[in-house]
Amino acid sequence: MTQPPLAEQLPYHRLARLTPRYQWWRPLLGTLVVAVGYVFAVLVLMLCFLVLGVALGYPEDADGWPEFGPVSGTALDLLSIAVGIPVLLLTVRWIGRRPAGTVSSVTGRLRLRWLGLCVLTAVPVLALAMGAMLLLPSDGGEAESQWVGWPAFGRALAMLLVLVPLQAAAEEYVFRGWLAQTAGAFLRSPWAASVPQAVLFAAAHGWGTVWGFADLLVFGLCAGWLTWRTGGLEAAIALHAVNNLLAFGVSAAVVDGLASDDTAADAGWQMAVLDGAGIVLYTAAVAWWLRRRRLDRTAPAPLPLAHPYGAVPGQWPAHAYGVTPGPWPVHPYGSVAGQAPVHPYGTAPGQAPVHPHGALPGQWPGHPHGPLPGQWPGHPAGGAPVPPSGTAHPGAAAPWSDTGRPAGSAGTGEDTTGSG
Repeated sequence: MTQPPLAEQLPYHRLARLTPRYQWWRPLLGTLVVAVGYVFAVLVLMLCFLVLGVALGYPEDADGWPEFGPVSGTALDLLSIAVGIPVLLLTVRWIGRRPAGTVSSVTGRLRLRWLGLCVLTAVPVLALAMGAMLLLPSDGGEAESQWVGWPAFGRALAMLLVLVPLQAAAEEYVFRGWLAQTAGAFLRSPWAASVPQAVLFAAAHGWGTVWGFADLLVFGLCAGWLTWRTGGLEAAIALHAVNNLLAFGVSAAVVDGLASDDTAADAGWQMAVLDGAGIVLYTAAVAWWLRRRRLDRTAPAPLPLAHPYGAVPGQWPAHAYGVTPGPWPVHPYGSVAGQAPVHPYGTAPGQAPVHPHGALPGQWPGHPHGPLPGQWPGHPAGGAPVPPSGTAHPGAAAPWSDTGRPAGSAGTGEDTTGSG
């Protein structure tokens, strides 16, 4: 028996091909659908907030937009990024024709234990880098260093703990997830798939300073390497979420800190160097964990479709994660070639079903227009049935003798023609 061909092992950036229905145009069409769908989702979200602001009587700014305040305004900004997650997952499922979880990791899901371990690794490393940044000389005014108070800080922190992880995860799903896998559908090299998304990630934050752009580029490259090396987005999500939580938390602690328009792209060289050092140190810590923890890094690609229904001849149809070994059933009821099919009501394998009108056990009834000799007893169309133990089967004709005459037609068993 020939062995089925081995499936190619696909790394994370090649998972766009993890479907028997892969076509070269699917990643490109999916990118367009993600962009259009995201814009539509943001417009719907903004309309809902506009209606809510007018209904609650919030004051309007010069553009006619409700003034929600720093905390609510920041929540709206974070939500406007987080809505990209459902848009992207639906696109992976409908356009990519593969499980939505394959954009999370090679296992088809988000590995929560590994994510938790990465978060615990990121907290002390990035907190150390953030503490060093706070020691840098500040060029801000008095309002930037004024404590906002525990009630206001508590409300802001609660909002940030809920929405910042979603915002960070959304950016990772788009840049380290969809864009990297789209490039990986055409390019085998992980670096060729990772560098473009890192550049786009830095550009998406706007152009501030050269140092800020370089810091974001380092972030994108490290997150891209971690995603490829670990086979999933968990390490990159942990890095992004903890980094943003610390940054937003520091801003929320001071008066009007959340109202600032500054981003990471506006960082000076001292902050860029410290932030980059924290990112590289975290990457090294995760690499250290990987030497002591086994993680799935690849997924088996589906085998080529040789049959119009997706099966290799003589084998089961190709599955998304490989071919199930074993012969393809010959008979529609699942019998082995050369044996009677198993009756759907449960007869023994390889035997004929017991007919309600009295078929011989272990044999298959003949055709209604004439049975073959030795099969169906006493068929009305004739035949040469073989009796069990010389007795007639219920409903069959009288048993036959060796001469071809009915038994009992000559009581002595002698020749009745008178000769001899």
